[in-house]
Amino acid sequence: MLEKIIIKGARQHNLKNIDIEIQKNKFVVITGVSGSGKSSLAFDTIYSEGQRRYVESLSAYARMFIGQMTKPDVDSIEGLAPAISIEQKTTNRNPRSTVGTITEVYDYMRLLFAHVGVAHCPVCGKPVEKQSVEEIVTGAIERFREGDKIMVLSPVIKEKKGAQKNLFSNLLKKGYVRVRINGEILYLEEDIDLDKNKRYTIEVVVDRLVLKKGDHDFESRFTQSVENAMGLSGGRVTLHVETKNEKNGKIMSRDYTYSENYACPDHEDVSIPDLSPRLFSFNAPYGACPECKGIGKRLEIDENKLFNDEDLSIAEGGIYIPGALSRKGWSWEIFCAFARAHHIDLHKPVKDLTDQERDLIFNGSGRSFRFDYDGKEFSFHGMREYEGAVKNLERRYYESFSEAQKEEIENKYMVERVCKVCNGRRLTKEVLGVTVGGKNIMEICDLSIKYALDFFLNLRLTEKQEQIAKEILKEIRERLRFMMNVGLEYLTLGRETKSLSGGEAQRIRLATQIGSGLTGVLYVLDEPSIGLHQRDNNKLLASLERLRNLGNTLIVVEHDEETMRTADEIIDIGPGAGDQGGDIVAHGTPAEIMASGSVTGKYLSRELKINIPDRRRPWKESLKLLGAKGNNLKNIDVEIPLGVLVAVTGVSGSGKSTIINQTLFPALFNKLNRGKLYPLEYKGIEGLEYLEKVIDIDQSPIGRTPRSNPATYTKLFDDIRDLFAKTKDAKLHGFDKGRFSFNVRGGRCEACQGAGIIKIEMNFLPDVYVECEVCKGRRYNKETLDVYYKGKNISDVLDMSVGEAYEFFRSIPALEKRLKVLVDVGLDYIKLGQPATTLSGGEAQRIKLATELSKSTRGKTIYILDEPTTGLHFEDIRKLLEVLNRLVDMGNSVVVIEHNLDVIKTADYIIDIGPEGGDGGGTVVAAGTPEEIMRDKASYTGEYLRKVLPAEDSGNAPEKSAPVKSKSAGKKVAAKKTEAARKSVKKAVPQKKIS
Repeated sequence: MLEKIIIKGARQHNLKNIDIEIQKNKFVVITGVSGSGKSSLAFDTIYSEGQRRYVESLSAYARMFIGQMTKPDVDSIEGLAPAISIEQKTTNRNPRSTVGTITEVYDYMRLLFAHVGVAHCPVCGKPVEKQSVEEIVTGAIERFREGDKIMVLSPVIKEKKGAQKNLFSNLLKKGYVRVRINGEILYLEEDIDLDKNKRYTIEVVVDRLVLKKGDHDFESRFTQSVENAMGLSGGRVTLHVETKNEKNGKIMSRDYTYSENYACPDHEDVSIPDLSPRLFSFNAPYGACPECKGIGKRLEIDENKLFNDEDLSIAEGGIYIPGALSRKGWSWEIFCAFARAHHIDLHKPVKDLTDQERDLIFNGSGRSFRFDYDGKEFSFHGMREYEGAVKNLERRYYESFSEAQKEEIENKYMVERVCKVCNGRRLTKEVLGVTVGGKNIMEICDLSIKYALDFFLNLRLTEKQEQIAKEILKEIRERLRFMMNVGLEYLTLGRETKSLSGGEAQRIRLATQIGSGLTGVLYVLDEPSIGLHQRDNNKLLASLERLRNLGNTLIVVEHDEETMRTADEIIDIGPGAGDQGGDIVAHGTPAEIMASGSVTGKYLSRELKINIPDRRRPWKESLKLLGAKGNNLKNIDVEIPLGVLVAVTGVSGSGKSTIINQTLFPALFNKLNRGKLYPLEYKGIEGLEYLEKVIDIDQSPIGRTPRSNPATYTKLFDDIRDLFAKTKDAKLHGFDKGRFSFNVRGGRCEACQGAGIIKIEMNFLPDVYVECEVCKGRRYNKETLDVYYKGKNISDVLDMSVGEAYEFFRSIPALEKRLKVLVDVGLDYIKLGQPATTLSGGEAQRIKLATELSKSTRGKTIYILDEPTTGLHFEDIRKLLEVLNRLVDMGNSVVVIEHNLDVIKTADYIIDIGPEGGDGGGTVVAAGTPEEIMRDKASYTGEYLRKVLPAEDSGNAPEKSAPVKSKSAGKKVAAKKTEAARKSVKKAVPQKKIS
């Protein structure tokens, strides 16, 4: 068996016909600048070929369902093991997918609750249990004493009105003699006269016995009596037991109620079905909340989104009225008649409408009014009702068969809100009444993984329950431990997977793979350190090494310095990006890479480094977010300096995104950009007068279809088409700007509709994309391609890299400016016409950043970025920092959520959130310059900054910086915290508020 993976002639994407040998059972890191070809080698060549060979081993019938993978452009690969890819893009966007479901912990929890759960009445909370006839009889004989008198009663009526004549007649026919009505024994032969307006509880006296232990005849009769009682009442029986007190000789009596169903003795209308695993699944109809169908949230029309402009009147378009955009026609006339009937003035500003008037407009009145309509096609004279704008949109959304109409209503007018029936708990109240260890299944899902593991480790069960649950608990505990080991202890089991970052989703899959215990497998990972604080990196690296030590090969695409230093081998690809990349620059141990002279080696050996700025920028104005309470935030006040580069740091799950992305950005967007977002709870925000707008530059795609590309997103293509429309050839043929668009008829190739490729569907082979035979992949028709600018037609320009286009259009100021910014952010290797679907999150984010930089600005803009270093090499980070600092130098403010120490050490100001993740976070641990954070003993970030910053360097101190203030004990409190106190999640961390 080969001990190496031998690759020969790899030419996938930009790879330059490379040959390489990779040792098996090693931890191998592939690194290099962005766009150099790392993913092309790791995923598109090695993993793709491993997966393709596996699929080809299956039958044609199986391949029809699984799909096929195309063969990568490589001469040969030998020694390939079964391959598993752990990427960032595999997060399930389905709202039904949670951390618990994808790790299978929730499946085992359902099994646990079905077998050892204790059911409770959802009304009164009393425990209810079902028992068979044998269990009831055996239990009663063991529980009561010899000689006790037992009356077996069948509860047939409970607290109901009626004379019940028919019931008494039927019981008498069946041979029963006595009944107990509201505690009083009466004979059925007597004329029982009940008041039909009063409530009665009626129990049939089935038998009366004296307990005889060890007597077979007694047990047989007792069993028969209990069976008869249950048959009459639908599974319930009451034993009225009289016993003599041994001390005073008094007779004491008491009722004992039993059921062979899960039924509460006090609430007969409550029915709890048999406990089975499917009952606890929110993805099945048996136990899922009927209102939200187990999602926990519902899409509802948001009334705020119906307001167009509150300064305008309804007649002027201040409120959106469905079907009445033109303010004429059937829908508008009905609304006008409704308004007249309810005395609503359509000509006063919307902001002056009363709450009652708004409610009528949105929800209608349910009252008919006179309506007369004379249209061109028909007339109507009679009574009508107006259902309301909100109800109209909801009805159209749920009744429409048009996906386009549904999508429009959802995007424009709807918002996701917590289900009012289950309060976001996904399951019915009957299912939530089942507990294990005093908690229902959703209460356990609300625990962080750390506390969930504590709960299951300390769970106390009866001997019988322990025997049933032993294997189930073992699986649950192991899976939770694996997630702890990869630094995910702060996540809750109920967290939706669509809300996870790429790094978190990848580490969950990594934890699952560690748990599987496979050996001889090739794992290919894509930057697993993303979103991970340096403190937690050791846990991740230990997990990766454990996977390798099991006998697996790890190929990790990574830029993290600590990961590279831990690796057995490093493959450095480059030297540049795009066409300048695709070669093996260096290959060997970390020490050999450092000695190789490659860009990566120089950064690892400290020959190259990202310099600390000579001075920290001073600041005067600031933005203050007050009383933030969202998610795990502990009612904190945060001060964000303006006009500087601010880094928000902290361990994973500490609350960084909650503060910035979910509270600060929506609040600023609503107030500065007049948006309609929903920030998490906060008391107030100060300092808005210093800002004009807020821009969030995230990693979402710049487009959802291959037709969207960097040229169209950055508006470069508009100027390029203008340029072509002004050429002599274009004017000669009468071509305008639209002729050079590949999205509309006219200049595009109609055979492929401007796509350049045609999709051919195969039956049980993969879909094949072939070059359009008419335009040869050039997107345009012959006449359009005959128009040239400096010897290039429009298709040639789209095929240029950004770097090539920069040189080509250097003489055109408008194009030169935009292209220069794309080059500055390190995207000179991407093509102008590269489909948006092929861009990584980091590339999409930098395109957005370049677009903002190319706009003229007056300053006073605050930019928010979430981990912009994702997917960036040391050299790319250096370029990114130059761009961010340029934004700040233009008078703007930049707030970056970041874990990368190179970014953190160059920031002007740091806000460190923590100290831990989940419940242990949510406070401001420290705030100040990097030098001040470095000296703070309570900060984990400060601990790692001490490794990259000089111990004392007055040259880096700020010229003028507002001091960090505390409303209580002041800054000295944080410095005096002990190491033990810092590491204790359960202890409250003194909260530092900035004012």
